[in-house]
Amino acid sequence: MHDHTGFKERIDEVLVRLADEEERALLGLHVELSPLSEQLRRSLAGGKRIRAAYLYWGWRAAGQPDCEGVIRAAAAMELVHAAACTHDDIIDDSRMRHGRLTAHAAFAAAGQRSTPLAMILGDLLMGYAGHVFSSCGLPGAYLARTVPLWATLLRETMAGEFLEVLRTRPEPIPQVAESLEVARFKTAKYTVERPLHLGATLGGGSRGLLDAFSAYGLPLGEAFQLRDDLLGTFGDPARTGKSNVDDLRDGKPTALLALTVAAAGGDDRRLLAKLVGRPDLGTEEATAVRALMERCGARQQVEDMIRERIARATGALDTVPMPAEARSALRELAGTAAERSL
Repeated sequence: MHDHTGFKERIDEVLVRLADEEERALLGLHVELSPLSEQLRRSLAGGKRIRAAYLYWGWRAAGQPDCEGVIRAAAAMELVHAAACTHDDIIDDSRMRHGRLTAHAAFAAAGQRSTPLAMILGDLLMGYAGHVFSSCGLPGAYLARTVPLWATLLRETMAGEFLEVLRTRPEPIPQVAESLEVARFKTAKYTVERPLHLGATLGGGSRGLLDAFSAYGLPLGEAFQLRDDLLGTFGDPARTGKSNVDDLRDGKPTALLALTVAAAGGDDRRLLAKLVGRPDLGTEEATAVRALMERCGARQQVEDMIRERIARATGALDTVPMPAEARSALRELAGTAAERSL
């Protein structure tokens, strides 16, 4: 087993230090910026640091040693994630994340203009991501190799978010292929594939290594999103820290919903059309939709899809040479996609 707790603590130290530095800088500009610095700090707290871990092990897979420079570079992935979550929560009007108020909900609770302030915070976090990465302390020639990848990562992440918004509608008529396409852009690439590519490219990894990371990262990233879809509907909010009704209220085009629609008969489709996508969807109505998802086999189909993708991802690790420690760590990380509990 790898010491992911110790790794997480090292990433957390970088992020706490950044929050301290930026609090001083922001308050040095104006004392009224204190709500921004406070939400910046809250946005960086918690999380499993999965994206940072993938950049780190991409670097190690390229044969490079552990060093503080790559820890700082890896921490930048968590800033990208925090920025994406901040904007995503605004779009979905999600009130809770990790058991805490989301940024726009916290601004609203303080009587402030929640949406514009949270948008500014998200932009600030994304800007800090580039700063932390570029000032990580690794050689400039290493960093220069990653410039095109940074642009690609941001483009793909925004594309996934844009497509999801376009395809979220009151009528529950998503297609599985469309749902997985959104998952590929919105989650698979920026959660797994691109952090691995950034780490490997920093470390001078081969084209074959990058290809293997795509074969590993894309199915695994889809498995992560499919698990999130299940957690977003069947999860216990006390354990997941977020609502299990929001996805149904929004009519989010998940593979889970697409498979349910495909398997449902006439009466069940009418029930879905009546309930899914309703902003006032109640607890009992959500329970009825969950029961339908179970009854028609959609939930089990998603579980099967997760297992198949994890098997495909771990198989890709055996197609290219890499240090045994890196291969073992990446296998362990793949397991987290399946192990996150409901």
